[in-house]
Amino acid sequence: MISFSLSTERVRNTVITNEQGQVIYKTNTPFKLFGVRTTTIQKIRPNDNQSHMQDQFDILGEIEWHALASSKFRFRGTEVETKEFIPKKGLWGRKRVFTGPDGRPYRWDLKRRVVVLSRDDGGRTEVARFHRATLGIIGKKRKARLEVSPEVAHMMDTVIMTFIYVEKLRRDKEEASKNAAASGGGP
Repeated sequence: MISFSLSTERVRNTVITNEQGQVIYKTNTPFKLFGVRTTTIQKIRPNDNQSHMQDQFDILGEIEWHALASSKFRFRGTEVETKEFIPKKGLWGRKRVFTGPDGRPYRWDLKRRVVVLSRDDGGRTEVARFHRATLGIIGKKRKARLEVSPEVAHMMDTVIMTFIYVEKLRRDKEEASKNAAASGGGP
């Protein structure tokens, strides 16, 4: 598995590094009290010039977050509503499905504490899994991480974009559930 560490579980504002500690992706979502918030996902630009050692980043894509309407992905020169690209599936909408650039169907499962990506076919082969950070009270302290199978390395940018989207949705559901429970009106 290819392992990426996240500087924070808040995926809209995080730095994603590879196993060697090299920054590969960065996300940034400026705060807005009102209106639409947009997450910009940047990817490191390969550096062929050894005399220029500062990392350079290109914009990979953006996610425009909408509370009532469908959010939007801007990616590879196109804009698509999330309800079209990665629609809900299942009774509670805790699954999101999409077709990868390889033409295969994939499915993110928004579990209670993590998200898992698998092929949406008969075999349901798991190809990515998010692991939350651990404090080290029991076991070793670890940063949040995303493990991705080499078999989907050819579409890593799509995996990262969709991961940021579904993990933010999962986290929102988790926080809503906690708030409902705290007020005495939830599970």
